[in-house]
This record gives sequence, C-alpha cells and structure tokens, in this order.
Amino acid sequence: MGAPTPDSVVTTARVGAILVVTVNNPPVNALGVAVRQGLAAAMAAAQADDAVAGVLLVGAGKAFIAGADIREFGKPAMPPSLPEVCRAIEDCTKPVVAVLHGAALGGGLEVALSAHYRLALPAAKLGLPEVSLGLLPGSGGTQRAPRLMGARAATELMLSGKHLSAKAALAAGLVDKLVEGDDALAAGLAYANELLDQKAPVRRTRDIAIAEPSAALADLEVLKAETAKKTRGLFSPLKIIECVQAAVQLPFDEGMARERALFLECLDSPQRAGLIHAFFAEREVVKVPEAKAAAPRAFATIAIIGGGTMGAGITVSALDAGYPVTMIERDAESIARGRANVEKVYSGLVAKGRMTEEAKAAVMARYTGSTSYDDLANVDLVIEAVFEDLEVKKAVFKELDRVCQPGAVLATNTSYLDIDAIAAATRRPQDVIGLHFFSPANIMKLLEIVVPANVSADVVATAFELAKKLKKVPVRAGVCDGFIGNRILAVYKQAADYLMEDGASPYEIDAAVRGFGFAMGPFQVTDLAGGDIGWATRKRRAAARKPGDPKARYVEVADRICERGWFGQKTGRGFYLYPEGARLGQPDPEVLAIVDAERAKKGVTPRQFTADEIMRRYMAAMANEGANVVHEGIALRPLDVDVTFISGYGFPRYRGGPMKWADMYGLPQLLADIEAFAKEDPLFWKPSPLLIRLVQEGKNFDSLNHSA
Repeated sequence: MGAPTPDSVVTTARVGAILVVTVNNPPVNALGVAVRQGLAAAMAAAQADDAVAGVLLVGAGKAFIAGADIREFGKPAMPPSLPEVCRAIEDCTKPVVAVLHGAALGGGLEVALSAHYRLALPAAKLGLPEVSLGLLPGSGGTQRAPRLMGARAATELMLSGKHLSAKAALAAGLVDKLVEGDDALAAGLAYANELLDQKAPVRRTRDIAIAEPSAALADLEVLKAETAKKTRGLFSPLKIIECVQAAVQLPFDEGMARERALFLECLDSPQRAGLIHAFFAEREVVKVPEAKAAAPRAFATIAIIGGGTMGAGITVSALDAGYPVTMIERDAESIARGRANVEKVYSGLVAKGRMTEEAKAAVMARYTGSTSYDDLANVDLVIEAVFEDLEVKKAVFKELDRVCQPGAVLATNTSYLDIDAIAAATRRPQDVIGLHFFSPANIMKLLEIVVPANVSADVVATAFELAKKLKKVPVRAGVCDGFIGNRILAVYKQAADYLMEDGASPYEIDAAVRGFGFAMGPFQVTDLAGGDIGWATRKRRAAARKPGDPKARYVEVADRICERGWFGQKTGRGFYLYPEGARLGQPDPEVLAIVDAERAKKGVTPRQFTADEIMRRYMAAMANEGANVVHEGIALRPLDVDVTFISGYGFPRYRGGPMKWADMYGLPQLLADIEAFAKEDPLFWKPSPLLIRLVQEGKNFDSLNHSA
C-alpha cells in the first residue's frame, strides 16, 4: 500500500452553502503530510468558491484529530508546516467551524483553535500534551490558547499534558458550545447553519486580547518558580512559560515567531530524544513472541494469597479493574488485617473527596476474605504475595496445585526467587508464571512478567492481558536472581557502596543521583524500602556462595547500620535521621562515623569525587549490567530495560532509560570508562560482551530494538 494522498485523507463535500472538510486518516486522523496538504487545499478551495459561505472541519471515525503523526517523528519536515495550515484556516474570510468529538489533542487542538468557532460533543477530549514528549505546542497553541482561556489556565493545561473533558473545555472557554449526541457531522452542520443564519462574523482567535496582562504576567512568574522546582532539570516546561509570556507581551506574529524558535530548541534537545524513545518503547514493550503465538486465557475471577502491604496493593489494583477478588490468609486475625489494608486505600480516597462511601461499599462488595484454600476451586487466576522465602512459596503452590481448577493461571509475586523451582513444586508448571508487582502495587505502574522455562505461551499472553486490564506497564523478563530491575539495581547499588567506601559520603552520592534527575538517591531508597530487606537478601546470597567462588569486594556499612536496628524511615533512622516521623531525612554524623570506621578497617584512604565522577560510575554500572541482561536474554531488547527503569525505578523519563542514556553518552566512551575503572577492580568492572561487540561493530543498543 502506498503513502496516502491528500485527496484520500481529506475529502470535501458541499452541503448547501457549507463546505464540509472531513479528515479521514485512520486510526486517529493524525496530522501526517497528506492531511496537512489536504487541509491547505480544502481551505484554498473554500476561499475561491463563491458558493461556499462557511466551512465545517470534522474528523471521520472516533476522533477529530489526535495530534501529530508519530510515524513522521525524526524525519525531515515536509511542507506545508502545521503553522501554515493553521494560518490558512484562521485567515479564511468565511466562518470556519471545528466540531470536536473524541480526541482533539496537540496539533489537532491547534487546528481547532485556528477555526473561528468550536463545537464539542460530550465524548471530546481536548489537550496540548506536547510536554510529555519534551516539546511545546508549536503551531500557535501557546499563543491562541491563552487568548481563549486566560494565560494561567492555558499554561497549566500545557504544563500538565492532561486532557480536558468537553464540559471542562466549555467552562474554560476553549469551545463555544456543547451539544449532546455522537453524530459530529449532523451537529456541526446544524451549528454552522445557525451561525450563518445569525450572520455571525469571522472571529479570529489571534485578534482576542489577553485579559489583564499585568496580572497574567505576575501569575506566570509564580508558575515559573513553581515549575522550576517541580520539573527539576526538564527543558520544555519553562520554554512553554516563555511562549505564553510572549503571547501576553508581544503582537501575535512576534509571539508566533518566538514560539517557533523555542519549539525548534526543544526539537534539538536531547531530552526530546529521550522522551520520544520512552514513548515508543512503552508501545513496543508489549510485542513479545508469546503474545503473537497464543491468545490469552479467559479470566473473570482473581485470588490473592497474602494480605500484607503487597497483597493488599495487588488486591486494590484488581478491584479497581472491576474483578471480584478472594484474599487468602492463614487465620481470621490476618484476614481482618488484610481487609483493613485494602479498606484503608479506599477510605483515604473517600477522605479526599475522590470517592463516595457508596462507591467504596460497591467495590468492597467484590472482596472476599478466607482462610481456606478450598475457596479457590473455581478461581481463574491466582497471585501469591507471601513472605519472600522459597520454601514458604513452594508450600503455597503445592496447595494451589491441589485446589485450583485445571487451566487456572498460578502467579508468584517474588522479587528475586527462582520461579522454575516454584513451578516445579506443582504438577502443572505450564500454568506458573512470575508477576512481579512494585510497591505500592496499586500505584506503581511497572509489572515484570517473569517467564519460567516450562510456562505455556497462552499463560504469558494472559499475564500481558492482565497488565492491560490493571493499567500496568508490562515488561517480559527471564528467570534469574532479581530478573531485570532488581538484578541491575543490585549492581549499581554496589557501585554506590564502593564509591561510599572510597570517599564519597552517602549524602554526596544521593545528591549527585538527584542532580541527574532521579527523585531519590540509592541510600534514600534503602531507607524508604527498609534496610532490613536488603540485609536479608545479602545474608541469603552469602549463604548460597560456593567455596572457591571469587571473593568480590564487600562493603559492610549497611550491615553495621542494620545491626543497630536502624532500618530507615520505619525505625526513625537508617542512613538518614527521621526525627518525629519526618519523611525527609537529615544527614547523620553517626553514620559518617561508621563509614569512617569501615574505611579505616579496610585500609582505604578516602578521596574526593565530583558529582560527575559519581554519576559516571553509577551509570556505567547500570548500563553495563543492562547490557548483560540483554546479552543473556533475560530482557528481550534494550528498550525492555529502559521501560523497566522508567516505570519502576524512578529513572528520569527525559533521559529515555539507561540503555538510551548509554547510546546518547556514546558506547565507545562508556566502554573506555569501564576499562579505566577495571584497573582498580577488575572483578567488578567487567565490560559486557554485548557492549564490546556493539562498539566493535560501530552499532548502538537501539539497533537491537528493531529485531525482536
């Protein structure tokens, strides 16, 4: 099939004195080059035809225009540009009406803002979400929206990237009228004829004066200060504010020129490359071999084993998705506690006015607590979320094997343990899969779908279907200690520990990591999760070490802290002090004394590290282990590693994930860094075979994203 032509994706038909211009570029009427050419031609035809008294812009199918054509991202721009198309619409000397149904987003909303009148149907969604791709509205959105809805409201809409409902858009002034129904063409024709009967004037958005410019500028200064704090390190949000300031202060054409210049700056920013990569990676990550090979099994009922923090969070996720859930605990007291954990989430929503008591009661009516595995006889999908101990989990799966119906999917929520061993405890390993949720499970987006050796393809497909229903971001992972995320985390946490023992304080390391764009540094994360969790893992690994294994360097600072019962926020101190239950920690001189004592014991002479030196090691460890995970097939592609870290580990989205970061940093430089660090510690700093191969071949990680 060839590329679409302008007359195939934009059609015109005269209905009385109105020229109906229909955009029909499935699936979402994206603004590809053919659509832009078609719209420009349609406006020229309307202008030239004396029989045309007005123009109606409408989208075919389920959307008006959902925005730019993502297939054109990164390709040379083809004329006409969208600003030129919008100008042609606005310049028309005959009234132009846009009728909005479904998505009118980004460039689609900018087209509508160029029309002289806007009608919305109830299902319309309006927004300027370019900020999520590291961009700003570049076709007049920053200049026209403030004229219609006020400078502050327009800026907040663009900074949030959120959508407005048709009702909210009417209240904001973005649309002129809201009518019931779903027939966009009929509603649009009725409104356009009404305007013609009233001899309504051509009303150009660019001619509207922004109300109270001095107050608007004062509001923008406040927003700028708030945004600088909230969007640390992000490039486009402050550029959006600059554009709106230009809309307030400059004539329209000068404001448009400023918008274009700042749009091009965003286009050239590495952040835009990172955000676009993240955008595409999240769409690619669901493309796994098993989903192509098999259809998911049907599931209508879910059971959760365990009512602790994790079990309750998974239960809330399943209840939110509309499923009936049975929770199994060992005794009545534990079930009461599990139910309370679930109810607490909904009570919090009621207290905030985000849920009614009636809605809470309706959700909780789908929850059943039980102490008997026999109550799971007819359940379709079971998720085990008990204590992280292999023997405990095996015992649970033996019970599930006994009671569950044939074909039920049996999932474990382990973070580290061997799922093949858990599956082997049953007579149906083909039904057993890993579903690694992240805490709090009802909020965190990532779901690692861990695929053991003997699982059926349709069970993997079912897990991806469940992720979709629970609105999670799924990543396929193979079985190894820690899967994708926790395996890589263990390595860069080691790098942080080595930096601490070699001379950087935990507080300097955390500050460098926050400066890179993470919300928290590794020692803050340890305190938040609870130091005892990592301590238990280290003991387990020490017990599993075989005689003759090479003796890796081991930093004991965290063990010394745990031995004092300092497990982080929950105990009031860990690497940081948390006086009176404070959420933000304060540096602790006693922790620095422990670090000094450990250095002295090991004969380490501390040295200074800059933030840049800290991050070079931290990121080299992360990206190198990411390469190993791809090399071993634990992750299908580098993009799976990137999505894991963006969705589950707080990796700054605008950097695209650790593998995208490595590509932008340069793989030859990354390899050179690792080889330099290996002179100090050749056991830890071993370049991944995949990294070596890619450098030799002159390729990058992204070259592997298109072959799965």
